[in-house]
Amino acid sequence: MTTEKRRAPAGAAVLRDDITSAIRDAVMHELADVGYARLSIEAVARRAGVSKAAVYRRWSSKLDLVLEIVGSVAGQRLLLPDTGSLLGDLEMVFMIMSRALRHPLASQIIPDLLAEAARNPKIGQTLQQALRSNQQAMGERLIGRAVARGELSGRIDSSAAVDLIVGPLYWRLAVARAPLDPAEVPRLAAAIASALRVACDASLPDRTDVQFVAQAQ
Repeated sequence: MTTEKRRAPAGAAVLRDDITSAIRDAVMHELADVGYARLSIEAVARRAGVSKAAVYRRWSSKLDLVLEIVGSVAGQRLLLPDTGSLLGDLEMVFMIMSRALRHPLASQIIPDLLAEAARNPKIGQTLQQALRSNQQAMGERLIGRAVARGELSGRIDSSAAVDLIVGPLYWRLAVARAPLDPAEVPRLAAAIASALRVACDASLPDRTDVQFVAQAQ
C-alpha cells in the first residue's frame, strides 16, 4: 500500500500525509497532557516520532500549529440525522455533544484553550469563528427542519436558538464539568424545545415579568 502524498510545486518538498497526521495527533495529546502554555515543538516532534524540521516544514510556529489544528477540529460539522421531530433532534444533538465533550482529550483540552483564549486574542478569535460557524450550521439544520414541520415559527432568531440549544449542555459539561446522566437528556430536550417555542412568539409580553408578579401575589 503506497502512502498518499500531497501535490507540491516543482522544487518544493512533498509533505507526507502520514507524517502530518502523526503530528496532528501528537499535538492533541500534548495539549491534553500539558496544556498550550507548556506545549513545545520538541515534545510534539518526539511524540509524533518525527524531526522538529518536519513540524516546521508544515507550521512556522507553535501558535500557527495549534491554531490550524484546533480550528479544523472545532470546525468539524456535526452529523445530525433527521429524527422526524424537534424533540427527537434535540435529544440526538445532546447525546452527540455529551459524548464528544466527555471524550478524555476534549475534556482536558477545551478548558485549557478557553483559559488561553482570554490571554491570546488569536486563539480566542480562531475558536470563536470555528465554533460559531459549526454551531450556526447545526442550528440552521435543526431549526429549519422544525420550521418545515410546523413545529416552530419562521420568525425565530436562529442565533438565539443556537445559544438556547448549545448553552446549557456546554455549560454543564465543559465549564461546570458536571456529569450528565443519559436519563436526563429527554427532560433537557423537552425544556429547550419549550424555550424555543416561546422564543418564536415575538409578540408575547415579557413572560418573566408576568411570572414574577404572579409569584409575588
